[in-house]
Amino acid sequence: MVHHKTAAIPLRALTRDGGGAIVDPMEKKRRAAVVVLGDIGRSPRMQYHALSLARQANLEVDIVANGGNEPHVAIKENQSIHLHKMKSVRLQALSKISSVLALILKATMQFIVLVWFLCFRIPRPDIFLVQNPPSVPTLAAVKLSSWLRRSSFVIDWHNFGYTLLGLSHGRSHIIVKIYHWFEKFFGKMADGSLCVTQAMQHELAQNWGIQATVLYDQPPEFFHSSSIEEKHELFCRLENSICHPDSIRDCVSIGAEGLEGYAVVNSMSKLNHSIFTAQIGNDIFLKPNRPALVVSSTSWTPDEDFSMLLQAAVMYDRRVAAALYEDDSIQEEQLWMDIGNGKQFLYPRLLFIITAEDYPLLLGSADLGVCLHTSSSGLDLPMKVVDMFGCGLPVCAVSFSCINELVKVEKNGLLFSSPSELADQFMMLFKGFPDHCDALKSLRDGALATCSTSRWSTEWQTHASPLISQERLFRGNPVEILLGITIQLL
Repeated sequence: MVHHKTAAIPLRALTRDGGGAIVDPMEKKRRAAVVVLGDIGRSPRMQYHALSLARQANLEVDIVANGGNEPHVAIKENQSIHLHKMKSVRLQALSKISSVLALILKATMQFIVLVWFLCFRIPRPDIFLVQNPPSVPTLAAVKLSSWLRRSSFVIDWHNFGYTLLGLSHGRSHIIVKIYHWFEKFFGKMADGSLCVTQAMQHELAQNWGIQATVLYDQPPEFFHSSSIEEKHELFCRLENSICHPDSIRDCVSIGAEGLEGYAVVNSMSKLNHSIFTAQIGNDIFLKPNRPALVVSSTSWTPDEDFSMLLQAAVMYDRRVAAALYEDDSIQEEQLWMDIGNGKQFLYPRLLFIITAEDYPLLLGSADLGVCLHTSSSGLDLPMKVVDMFGCGLPVCAVSFSCINELVKVEKNGLLFSSPSELADQFMMLFKGFPDHCDALKSLRDGALATCSTSRWSTEWQTHASPLISQERLFRGNPVEILLGITIQLL
């Protein structure tokens, strides 16, 4: 009889990652590198990618980006995400002498710095996920690094870089044409592509020969409507900045100074009052004659015209004044006294706040959002509108070709094409504010319904995760890349 000795096989507990897949904790974790040739603090979509790669795909994540604004606290607190900051290349003196030479030298220096970080400063990733734009020199640097490190190369198309450059130089400029060729050539070398709209997906497929997966921007979980307690804490903290900005006296500061009625009722400290809220004992409430809060944010790009908002604000002011002064018994001085003493009028004061540190909390506390993004290509969608919908905030947005993929007119927002049209929308939405503005309340319900249907984690798991998890490695080499460039030029 033959006896067989069987070696004992140690048992290991299996777990599930954030996406529900079974993983072995003893195996070495795969890695991803998220590449942004820009300020990571102003790249929310790439921050959300990093969080999903870490939480849902169970990857170690290295973010390679320029310094600047701090990323969201969730990025800094996640132990699987590692931030590597590059120094921005600035050649302001040379730009005054020759802008073309400065662009070439800057791109060369950025290329060297990027390759150094991607090939030597971070551990080898299984996949590079790069933001586009900017395209030059990012796509070439990441393509070369992906070959040297035998990694996959995926582009997340936010817009087209050549169209942004065309805003300042014109589409027919030789530099713009070269940029367009560069972006298209290296874009086709990617192992996979994501994009932000169906219109962009169609453009990439028809005119660029690139098959991309649409991954719509969706708000992460930390964008939500603010509670009354959160609003009160925020407004009390911002009270000084709101009511006394650089010692300017306006309708907001005058209203704040004249709230004597609330001070008599509540003898507690001034910190229990803000221009929007008040607290008596344990009760916090919104003041009935508070201003309507309108918020916007900016990505500081040429495809946003904030003069439209300024003009619309002036038009609203004049139209409301004309409506109120139809009654000859109302004088301007008496009007401010009445506002200060808590009297309500048919149209409210408007307070505009543009980009703040407490961005998610501010959106969740506002009454209306305004988006001035026009899109240099006409094919991307503004992330700020997604964030606003995530907080249940209705939006007035500038109209352009594919904005209707996001903003549904008279359901979750309105579209405008001129300052006068935006001022008309302010008049219509805020008439009877805060209790008798049915149109505004209807849009808010629509915005809340929009944000409840999908979140970033769900959208990412459905559309990005299958692409990210594919093991497709580029098998070319630098000689093939140079040969391809030569053939294209000829």
